[in-house]
Amino acid sequence: MTSAATTGLPDIQPVMIGPVPVDFVLFAATLAGIAFFHRHTLALALSGLGAVVAYKLAFTGFSGGPGFGGLLDHMIHEWVILANLLCLLMGFALLSRHFEKSGVPEAMPAVLPDDWTGGFALLAIVFVLSALLDNIASALIGGMIAKTVFRDRVHIGYLAAIVAAANAGGAGSVVGDTTTTMMWISGVSPLSVIEAFVAATVALAVSGYFAARQQHAHAPIVKDAIPGARIDWVRLAIVTLILVCAVGANVAANLRAPALLDTLPVIGLAVWAAILVTAPLRRPDWQALPETFKGAVFLLSLVTIASMMPVQHLPDASWQTALGLGFVSSVFDNIPLTKLALEQGGYDWGFLAYAVGYGGSMIWFGSSAGIAIASQFIEARSVVRWLRAGWHVPLAYIAGFLVMLAVLGWNPDPPLR
Repeated sequence: MTSAATTGLPDIQPVMIGPVPVDFVLFAATLAGIAFFHRHTLALALSGLGAVVAYKLAFTGFSGGPGFGGLLDHMIHEWVILANLLCLLMGFALLSRHFEKSGVPEAMPAVLPDDWTGGFALLAIVFVLSALLDNIASALIGGMIAKTVFRDRVHIGYLAAIVAAANAGGAGSVVGDTTTTMMWISGVSPLSVIEAFVAATVALAVSGYFAARQQHAHAPIVKDAIPGARIDWVRLAIVTLILVCAVGANVAANLRAPALLDTLPVIGLAVWAAILVTAPLRRPDWQALPETFKGAVFLLSLVTIASMMPVQHLPDASWQTALGLGFVSSVFDNIPLTKLALEQGGYDWGFLAYAVGYGGSMIWFGSSAGIAIASQFIEARSVVRWLRAGWHVPLAYIAGFLVMLAVLGWNPDPPLR
């Protein structure tokens, strides 16, 4: 086991109910409430956050220390991540409206196959987009196209597959996911990360096959382009510029000023700069922001709760540990998990990139892509329905991991600098 001194975090001793820390019980109760009371999700998420904060103030303290000082230190550490996510959720909501009005979703039926393979082809497009751009943006674009080509009848299992495809595409790319970017700036070679595509491709094939079949049985794809569909090239150019600014800001900051990423929400600010600069060309759908903000507060409340869970130690690095981290990342924020693994060292980074990236797909709030989809499709916020309909995602995760293990083997790197 790594020590608290190794990770740089205080050794917090949680209060236990049997073998389970009270923190986890409160988190599970919050999720259960959200799963069964869909009309009160925001109130339940905020209540759960309040309960966790009150408990930690009274009993265990935070990663930054006890009392309000520890809470303040924790939020200072987390605010950039939360601000980035808020900016991206709000900004990408406007981006998705631009994309919707660009006419591309209406034209997609002319490009996609007419049977179940059309659904699979769309997941493959999301996979490729995520590797080149960003898993949040690719998931939102995939969700918007799916909403159009399946006439607003998107199966939850297919929504889970969209998230899985976005996370799979980002798992092997150092610009496709926050966790892989963290590995890159910590000294991990992009060639080590790119090995994750072996597992990610298998996972896409497995989950994509079953999800496309699910969707075809639920609501077949539209066979022809929607009559009168015309592409607004200006809006499409705006969408492209926003994505280029997001990726460019990420890459430039990592190469030239990586410390800036810990002090400012660079990517989110770049997205909003592009939105405001292009607003005179095509007016953004500002009316979408109030409802989007409410959804974002709900989602960020859950992310904040997850960041407060007592995950201070990791078992010794091994392929079994990496496999387990995939399941852990479906519930807890994969950014601190990745940070712990980088500080511990001794991992095969391709396996870790796949595990913490794709593993978050198993529950909707386990990844930024899932949170983005849940902001677009309210029905996806039920953990029970997600698990029941998206059963193929954990199956695909295990299949991809085992194939990668058989093909490449476990080759851990020495500790980083």
